[in-house]
Amino acid sequence: MTTDALLLSGTGRYSDPWHPFAETSEALAGLLADRGAHVRTAVNVDAALARLAPTRGAAGTLAGDAPDLLVVNVGLPRDGGTSPGTEAAHAGLRAWAGSGRPTLAVHSSSTSFVDAPCWEDVLGGRWVRGRTMHPDYGPARIRLESSALTAELEDFTLDDERYSWLRTTAGIEVHATHEHEGGRHPIVWSHVRGGARTFYDALGHDAASYASSPRRALLLRGLDWLLS
Repeated sequence: MTTDALLLSGTGRYSDPWHPFAETSEALAGLLADRGAHVRTAVNVDAALARLAPTRGAAGTLAGDAPDLLVVNVGLPRDGGTSPGTEAAHAGLRAWAGSGRPTLAVHSSSTSFVDAPCWEDVLGGRWVRGRTMHPDYGPARIRLESSALTAELEDFTLDDERYSWLRTTAGIEVHATHEHEGGRHPIVWSHVRGGARTFYDALGHDAASYASSPRRALLLRGLDWLLS
């Protein structure tokens, strides 16, 4: 059976001056296609979220045409509005959070949907303004932790941003870390909540990150786990 994947890309109010979302979403779509998924890329993030919940129906239920997999590659809106931007979008995200279906999220997606507590529950953590940061873009040495998803893979270096001091949920399984200011910081993890699976990869600032073979290998392991 072909997996139907909905890709939320950083367009409109979910774009920003720092991230080339069109390039990274294209790379993500390519990875999904490699696994035989049919990918729909959302033009309007809030509208796509709103369509996840049925117009009428029990709270928390999904629309009949909801995807098998939600892929999130978005930024934090800087227009002063809420995130998600409408009550319908909030309802759609809550419906997804309660659906038991898998989620793949990358990089700056941990900064977004700040007005929806369910997003942190789905993600297994988030960026906290005033605490979380990253050193300047540049060489990032990534150390893999021992897990089923990292078996036979090796530590690697790539040019990227190294998110540091992310807030994480108890019970996540960390697959990769980096070192900054004497501490080790989780940067790739998986999370299971009520049977629903999430894989979060905080790397992926630009297309060069997706061109890194070791990073692609780890991301594909996560994708295979989500779809298994």
